[in-house]
Amino acid sequence: MKKFLNAINTNNFENVIAISAILFLFNLIFPYHTSGILFLINEVLVFIVFLLLYKNLSSKLQNKSSVPLTLILNSGILAAILFFILSLTNSSYSLNTDGTISFNFFNSLLSVVVIFIFIGSIVFIFTTFKVLSFIRQKKDFTTYYDTMLFFIALSFLSNMLLFFDPTLDFPRDSFFIVSILLISINSVRVAWIAFLNKKQKKYLLILSVVLVVIYSITFSLLMDSNVVKKIIYTFSPGMHTLFSLVMIYGAIYFVVIFFTTLFHLPTAEVFDKKAQQVSSLMDITKLMTQVFDFKELADTITEMTTEICNSDSAWLVTKEKDKIILNSVYKIGFVDADKISNTLLEFNNIDEIFIHNNTGNKNSISYFEQNYNSVAIAPLKVYDKIYGYLFTARIKENSFEEDEIKSVETFANYAAVALENAMLIKQSIEKERLEKELDVARDIQRKILPLKTPSLKNLEISSLFVPAFEVGGDYYDFFELGNNKLGFVIADVSGKGISAAFIMAEVEGIFESLSKMIHSPKEILIKVNEILFKNLERKNFVTAIYGVIDTATKKVTFSRAGHTPLLHFSNNQISQLKPKGIGLGLDISEKFSNSLEEMEFYLDNDDILMCYSDGITEAKNANYEDFGYQRLEEIIKNFSEKNTDLIANEIMKEISLFTKDKSQHDDITLIIFKWKNN
Repeated sequence: MKKFLNAINTNNFENVIAISAILFLFNLIFPYHTSGILFLINEVLVFIVFLLLYKNLSSKLQNKSSVPLTLILNSGILAAILFFILSLTNSSYSLNTDGTISFNFFNSLLSVVVIFIFIGSIVFIFTTFKVLSFIRQKKDFTTYYDTMLFFIALSFLSNMLLFFDPTLDFPRDSFFIVSILLISINSVRVAWIAFLNKKQKKYLLILSVVLVVIYSITFSLLMDSNVVKKIIYTFSPGMHTLFSLVMIYGAIYFVVIFFTTLFHLPTAEVFDKKAQQVSSLMDITKLMTQVFDFKELADTITEMTTEICNSDSAWLVTKEKDKIILNSVYKIGFVDADKISNTLLEFNNIDEIFIHNNTGNKNSISYFEQNYNSVAIAPLKVYDKIYGYLFTARIKENSFEEDEIKSVETFANYAAVALENAMLIKQSIEKERLEKELDVARDIQRKILPLKTPSLKNLEISSLFVPAFEVGGDYYDFFELGNNKLGFVIADVSGKGISAAFIMAEVEGIFESLSKMIHSPKEILIKVNEILFKNLERKNFVTAIYGVIDTATKKVTFSRAGHTPLLHFSNNQISQLKPKGIGLGLDISEKFSNSLEEMEFYLDNDDILMCYSDGITEAKNANYEDFGYQRLEEIIKNFSEKNTDLIANEIMKEISLFTKDKSQHDDITLIIFKWKNN
């Protein structure tokens, strides 16, 4: 039967229209099918119309399987229309003396129209039963259904035998009875009823009673010897059989639905609750992906907890530095929620779901306004770390049931994950902000550092700057002062990031301006200190070395404001030159100027001077050991005969090898001078 159905072109509704039109015209022309040929042609056409319409409607109604009540209501309306038409039709026709219907053109036209309404309605109702039978079915019952279709088709076609020999009614009756048995078997496929909520089940219960009555009365009308039966029989005996079977199907199916719904009604509330829990969890999951405000999510969780757990109120608190912060309340005041939270958390070490029953408990909370009798507390825990607690309270005396406790725990877990996500997002935003600040700081640093070193006779100059990931405040520069003099400065701003970069930019501008007006290193540093002390916050300061090299006299004059010592290599010996001086911006009194010293010395052939930041000497390896002065001095001694570029590269190479297992935490800056007598 299934192969036969699939052999028909079921997706072309035009075929249905075409065959129906042929059938319509055929019955207008031949209202009586007195000859065997006319009878066979009519029955075949009716059968094909039923098949084509059934296959087309099956594919369309299958998309409506998610709304079974709508399908039932629509089929019920059609059944009521059929009942109404059957009732009216009995009084619309007159009978001949021999009991046959008297047809004229008008009656013939009306009869054919009514018959086509019957055909469409019968097929729609029958297809609806098919769709309903397969909703929510875990097993494949297609074989049972196809067997039923096969015997219904045999019941239809067996009527042809009666036309030629009225005594051959046994096959038709046998197929009819087997069809009813198979209809009864297929009518028990009502698994979808369990998934209706309580309101829908009550509605279905009433609807099924009404439909059982409608289908039963309609079937009785078909069985009576009345005008309706004669009209349908005259048109097609097979159709009368099919009509009767569909009405029997409807009556049996809705009797099954009635009793099944009746048995499911006591558990409907439990199912509704479970469905609400699943829906709530889906809503929370969706919110977690769309809402980044934890407060909004907490409000939703407390509201859902109250509804799902049948409690009277709920609230959520978080832990911040051992303090309890009330984030969200639902149907309870902030003061009461805070009191209950502090009382229960003070007397109980809660690291898993905890139920506090007020009756007979020495730590009773009954003195609070709402007089709660039971409170469920679930920790907001992720990887054994507790971020807070979800509370839900009940006034009535019965405690929370196991499924309600699990719901509270589940909501708390979602809240914990959401809270952790909110914290991670906050950290991510903060990290992004810091990275943008660092980009700005790097850009500032790059712009204020010199693009190249000065080129002077007798003096080799090299500089090296390697910024750390988190920008420090290192700065160096050169100033051509005229009269064969070159000013140089190296400075290190305390702190890191954008603030250090802005201070560094300010320092660069101050030295750039003062170096043109003041030639004494000590006086420049005193003036720089006065300016910076007014502008810097007390937590910030700057260390610096400012010096002047006179290439005509080979004299070096410099002062040091708390910076690392200046290294002087001469005659194969290294000296750490560190005249007294405190950092810039720390003090504006005479203490700064009195402590600041100015030092002078002269350069000999192949003498080396090096200014550097503490990023070199304090570079650390995996064991947190400093690179130190000794390693730096050994490099200078070992490569003293080389040019300044090679010395700078060797220093950087050794630092990189020393700190290969440790990330760079501070800027690395150095300036190397080497005097050459020509």
